Amino acid sequence: MSRAALLSLTLTDFRSYERAQLRPDGASVYLFGANGAGKTNLLEAISLLSPGKGLRGAGLTEVGRRLPGEATGRAWAVAAEAESGEDEPVRLGTGVELAGAARRVVRIEGETVPPGRLADHVRPIWLTPAQDRLFLEAAGERRKFFDRLVFAGEPDHARHANAYDKAQRERMRLLTDAVESGQQADAIWLTALEARLGQAGALMAAARARTLLALQAEIDGRGDRPFPRARLALAGEWEKMALDGVETPEIEARLAAALAAARLRDGAAGRALTGPHRGDLAIHHVDKDRPAAECSTGEQKALILNLVLAQAARLSRANDAPNPILLLDEVAAHLDLKRRAALADEITALGLQAFLTGTDESLFDHLKGRALGVRVSELGLTALEDV
Repeated sequence: MSRAALLSLTLTDFRSYERAQLRPDGASVYLFGANGAGKTNLLEAISLLSPGKGLRGAGLTEVGRRLPGEATGRAWAVAAEAESGEDEPVRLGTGVELAGAARRVVRIEGETVPPGRLADHVRPIWLTPAQDRLFLEAAGERRKFFDRLVFAGEPDHARHANAYDKAQRERMRLLTDAVESGQQADAIWLTALEARLGQAGALMAAARARTLLALQAEIDGRGDRPFPRARLALAGEWEKMALDGVETPEIEARLAAALAAARLRDGAAGRALTGPHRGDLAIHHVDKDRPAAECSTGEQKALILNLVLAQAARLSRANDAPNPILLLDEVAAHLDLKRRAALADEITALGLQAFLTGTDESLFDHLKGRALGVRVSELGLTALEDV
């Protein structure tokens, strides 16, 4: 599998851009400019070259360029050329068609394909200011963050999570309808749904456990880095089973049985009270011996960054997956000079392509000569140097 790297990027009617073109030719890029200039929009465009809603989690019509007086965004497109390991790069594209209901379209080499196929070529991993409060938010935000890391290494994880969510919604609809009507739900259909939940949920728990163990091993082997060491844990019952070595078929059977036993309780509560959708990620600052939630904002950012870099380093050595593309939005501003230098060295040593944003060009002094600098302003994108 080839090293994932974008050679070119073209945006059409995307967020603030009527049209924008960037040609990094596989190099890392640092984007700097005033707040609101459109730096994060570029990172979001790259994040949409993967399945899902991208780093902002926006709806299909939200990201289209909108002029004053326009109620909804326009049809938009993001196109890219990526290294393919062959003589010619692979052409990737995604966008929205607005004829009738908004519909996302994904194309590879001009052929319309399912969004999941994008993961064969690029796997963006991102860190944004929205994740600064990761340790203070509800568990759902931490699950979402961790599942993105899992997905970068195991793309099937997203398919299993989607199957789980779909079956979960159907099961809860049956249970809540039964409570409202005072009648019993269809037991046969519930059993079938709980079997699906057991299968998908067990696969999700196993993938999370594998990823956590691999990340912990990577972090433990990175003791010479100036980033805080972390001890990782998964709080979910089903993930703990996987970590304890319980085989996936056994987890599947136990989960299906637990859901069947909890029908009355879940129907009364209006939500499922057991399953991998309730798991959580816990991070402990090893050197300070305290939970991440009790650390400073800068320390929390460094802990999360070290986790992202650990996954990037692990995947950079994998033979069965393209390396990830790092999207680091306003990360450097939270790092001291020593850690900014270490981040630049880490990106260079791993041979990964990274896109970083910040308001001040000086934040990227350690990347100069090693990355493409781009000024982002109302005039568009201005490349400062070639690498």
